[in-house]
Amino acid sequence: MAKRLKAVELFLAVGLATTVAACSPAETDGGEGGESASTESVEEGGEGGEGGEGGEGGEGGEGSDYSAGEQANANFQDKLSGSELLTALQDGGHVIYFRHAQTERDYADQADPNMSLDDCESQRKLNDVGIQQAKDIGAAFTDKSIPVEDVVASQYCRAWQTADLAFGKHEQNPKLNFLPFEDYTDAQVEEMKTNVTPLLTATPPAGQNTIIVGHDDIFEAATGIYPDPQGMAYVLTPDGSGGFTLQANLLPSEWAEL
Repeated sequence: MAKRLKAVELFLAVGLATTVAACSPAETDGGEGGESASTESVEEGGEGGEGGEGGEGGEGGEGSDYSAGEQANANFQDKLSGSELLTALQDGGHVIYFRHAQTERDYADQADPNMSLDDCESQRKLNDVGIQQAKDIGAAFTDKSIPVEDVVASQYCRAWQTADLAFGKHEQNPKLNFLPFEDYTDAQVEEMKTNVTPLLTATPPAGQNTIIVGHDDIFEAATGIYPDPQGMAYVLTPDGSGGFTLQANLLPSEWAEL
């Protein structure tokens, strides 16, 4: 529901409404999102992001123009919002994909040869704002009685720590990890899409929601949408046939406003 004009959090987007389709992995990790265009049900095996040899990938980097994925994020329009969205979430049946909360630095640590998944000190870390964002998200879920069953996170510390701070539990899944590159080829983008799509299309247990905490390019590979800024969430409803419908997006502060 990042649809209001937000001087600090969101840029005012321009351009044609963009459906979930092929697009390039985006350039920035700490950039600002905006309003987005309505999307139809996304079928497993549909178009993912493009990562051509010269394309930008990974979390980090600077760019002055919107990529296709950033534009899709900016143009997205909620199908559900306000009390209608809250009621749907309370009824369960949704997958909620979070991009991890805000970090201290913005760079593609997955491409750093010194980065180790076993050593949080070698990775980007949540900053104080990110820590509070995660706690506030979890408090809103409790306050709004939004049921959560499975909480799945990547093996990067900023992702599973976001999950733990918000929901008090997590299961790490390497399918949510970056490939160790900053710039992705088409084949590498397709590999990330293949990894994450089964998680996005899995129907949660009756009356429950599934939480996924991952990264920007992973989500973009499967949907064509680059989730921005950090902490952005997208609500998806699996259709039981290998596809899903994107219902809404929310900034960290918006959960408490539902």
